[in-house]
Amino acid sequence: MIEEVLCAPHEVAESFGDPSAAVTLFPEEERGLAAAVPARRREFAAVRVCARAALARLGETAGPIPRGTRGAPVWPGATVGSMTHCLGYRAAVVARSADVRAVGVDAEPNLPLASERVRDLVTIHQERSWIAYLSAARPEVCWDRLVFSAKESVYKAWYPLTGLWLGFEEVRVDVDARARTFTAHVLRSGPSAGGRWPGPFRGSWTVRRGLLLTAVSVPGPAAARPLPGASRLNRPAVPARSIRPGSP
Repeated sequence: MIEEVLCAPHEVAESFGDPSAAVTLFPEEERGLAAAVPARRREFAAVRVCARAALARLGETAGPIPRGTRGAPVWPGATVGSMTHCLGYRAAVVARSADVRAVGVDAEPNLPLASERVRDLVTIHQERSWIAYLSAARPEVCWDRLVFSAKESVYKAWYPLTGLWLGFEEVRVDVDARARTFTAHVLRSGPSAGGRWPGPFRGSWTVRRGLLLTAVSVPGPAAARPLPGASRLNRPAVPARSIRPGSP
């Protein structure tokens, strides 16, 4: 699925299950799992199998990907990346920091948010009108959950750039249902260190196999010119690459 939302210069890997054999973690990764239950350990290890596979395609030697501040993964060398996991799915995306400043990816079950209260915490009033319209016109997509996922992807790209928390109410998402793209505007007030906040964030989304997947990418200095064949974020420019359960 992930190739539907991210293309070159990103490298990606995904799995629709956990590895059948035990995964050896680096000591730096083990430190964050002292109190983890077995299911959490399997999830943590499986998504790092994806991350190491994606990094290998960049030519990076396998190394630790520990959790840093606020749980954000610490990527090796001159790379950036993002990981996601939900029931039945794990994925990772990486890129050279010269090509991509930051990237965020998020997977969710294609199910409505748990309650109206949760929806009201996640969405703002400008989003609720088009969510209601699309929910009636395109009920096969859970649009409130899509907004949640898009904001999660935005935060994963935002935090490495700013080191700051970003609330759901501080982002407005506009969705193009036909093109399967979205634009996220940061509504946070106040100056940033560079004079303005990053954004708007432009991303893509897809829905398949009972899952929603969203991604955003912030181009780096080497990506000033569009790459051939990559004029749209959601147009795959690389062959599908998946990690099957139990593969290295």
